[in-house]
Amino acid sequence: MMANNFRRDQWKMLLVTMFAYLFFYTGRHNFGWAAKGMAEDLSISFQQIGWISFAMLMGYAIGQLINGNLADRFSPKHMILTGGTLSVLCNLGISYADTYKTILLLWTLNGYFQSMAWGSGSKLIANWWSGKERGKAFGFYTMAAGSSSVMTFLIALFLIQDDQSWRTLFRYPILFLLGALILFAFIAYSHPRLKSYTLEEDQKKEDLKLNWKQAYLAVFKNKSFLIVSFAIGFQSMARYGLIFWVPIHFLGSNYKDSTDDLWITLFIPIGMAIGAVSFGYISDYIFKSNRIKSIRWGMLCSCAIALLIYFLPEANRLTAVILMFAAGFFVYGPQANFWTLSPDLLGVKLVGTGIGVMNMFAYVFAAFGEPLFGKVIDYTKNTANIFLLVAIICAICALIISLVNNKNNILKDYE
Repeated sequence: MMANNFRRDQWKMLLVTMFAYLFFYTGRHNFGWAAKGMAEDLSISFQQIGWISFAMLMGYAIGQLINGNLADRFSPKHMILTGGTLSVLCNLGISYADTYKTILLLWTLNGYFQSMAWGSGSKLIANWWSGKERGKAFGFYTMAAGSSSVMTFLIALFLIQDDQSWRTLFRYPILFLLGALILFAFIAYSHPRLKSYTLEEDQKKEDLKLNWKQAYLAVFKNKSFLIVSFAIGFQSMARYGLIFWVPIHFLGSNYKDSTDDLWITLFIPIGMAIGAVSFGYISDYIFKSNRIKSIRWGMLCSCAIALLIYFLPEANRLTAVILMFAAGFFVYGPQANFWTLSPDLLGVKLVGTGIGVMNMFAYVFAAFGEPLFGKVIDYTKNTANIFLLVAIICAICALIISLVNNKNNILKDYE
């Protein structure tokens, strides 16, 4: 009976954490849809827009470095609730802002507050799920992040086609996040012991608990983990190149001129969501749990698809839909394999710290990519160059991840 109850609660904790994160991007990925209207209304260049996005991503990256470790030491549940609530307030503040500097400040703070969720959710899931099932659990969790982009794109598309101001993109979508946080507050438990479960694996975690300095040293001394972290940096840069700049590409020359082509962009996050859960199975069954090969294959496919999109600018609508779905599927799907490498390489006791450091690399690289994408668009006056840049970045990611030779070499780092 106890086993049945634990299994039920195990799935409940995974699903409620997924549900909460399903709406986190409504307070982050909304910016790409508001950018063109904001630029026109406040006379801001795309390079300046890129720096605003850069500031948010840097806030997120710094927050990952700090909050990942805090998630190992404090309540993941409370960190998610705090970060989500403060993010809602930052979004509301931007919706009333009238200056570049105010938006820059609030969006930077929003990045930090948003960073309190991912590592904390990962820690909560790692607490509830054992190593042999953690790949599946993280695959579903990453799918929730990809689905969060779908939710944000859907809401943004409805608002834009309803001729709404860019300001509404910072007001209405985050109400969904607020509702999800309330539900999460009543259902979630950070650890099985808070529901009176005692696990043998759990006792081992307590025995191996490290202080913050030991935790960071253990992470940064692991060479394979650092190579993987550099690789996810380029994967994240490519991902944000699609999430943030492709809506600008499809919005065309007039922010208010909404067309049916806008809906094509929705297939990018749909592909990302399906790719996230699929790559867990792809790595297990096609690549025999070799995450490195799975990631390399996914990023090379992303490179090829981005080049196809670049060289087929006049593709018909059906072809465009297929290509956008495939771009999202392959550029984001491998991220599910990246997250499982953190507990694999570092052990459960360092899940929060490891994922925090890995995500810091991801968002520092993504941050530097944003003004780069903006500069390319300003200089060439051609938003299609987004896809050429994404292709180059994906190829670099595939090259770096190849420096970790194979599964056996990874296992040596923590066996």
